[in-house]
This record gives sequence, structure tokens and C-alpha cells, in this order.
Amino acid sequence: MPDRFSVRIAVRSYEIDVNGHVNHAVYHRYGEHARTEHLTAAGCSLGRLTEHGMGIVLLETHVRFLRELSHGDLVDVDSRLTFGAGRTFEMAHTLRRGPDTVAAEITCRMGLLDSATRRLLPEPQKRLTELATAPERLGPG
Repeated sequence: MPDRFSVRIAVRSYEIDVNGHVNHAVYHRYGEHARTEHLTAAGCSLGRLTEHGMGIVLLETHVRFLRELSHGDLVDVDSRLTFGAGRTFEMAHTLRRGPDTVAAEITCRMGLLDSATRRLLPEPQKRLTELATAPERLGPG
């Protein structure tokens, strides 16, 4: 389905903590990577957003840790966008090790920032859709 996007990440040795599993902060990086790749695939790359005087701002994030990830694991991180009324939107990620093991769930509240005024822009879905070269990647309209 076009509103679902996924990237694969290999767990690297320097992401492991003293307990032998992925450090908690790295999960946030995995989510950030998936968000950036998802928006880029939609045609809303960081460079394109900057050219149009906008940026994505993360307002809130939550991680739910469910299973350990270890060095060498391949992790599929999917992402889904949800728009509603107002100036913010949500992006959710599921991190999977293999087809049956959910390692973590990440939820984020985000906004579209006007680079000049440093304020959130209204109608982020409309603005991103107008900017996108593959708007179907942004989810249902």
C-alpha cells in the first residue's frame, strides 16, 4: 500500500550498549532515518523543503521497546503518516527483526516549520502534497 514505507537497517557494532543490545537512543535514529527516507521518496527531501522555506520539526516522540536488537540484525523500519486538522501530524514506525518479531514501536508528532517566521505552518498535508513529486507516498488524501 502506498501510505506504508519501509527501509532496512543493519545493526552496527557501535550501536550496541554494555548489555549487548542496541542502545535506546539509536532507536530514535532509526526512526529519524525512516522518516527522512519516507519523505524523500515522496519528493519532499530536506533540500526541497529548504528550497521552499520549510522544514520538518519533531515535537514529540515515544518509543516502546518490545524485543532486543543485536549486532548484525537486519531491521525493517516501516513508517506511516497520519494527518488530521491543525498544524501537526503524526508518523508511526514499527521496527521488525524478521517477519514475525516486532522489536519496537515509535510514534512522533511533527509539524511543518516556516523557516522565516519559525512558526508551524497550517495545513501540513496540503503543503507537503503540493510539494511532493510522489504524493501517494504521503498516504490517503
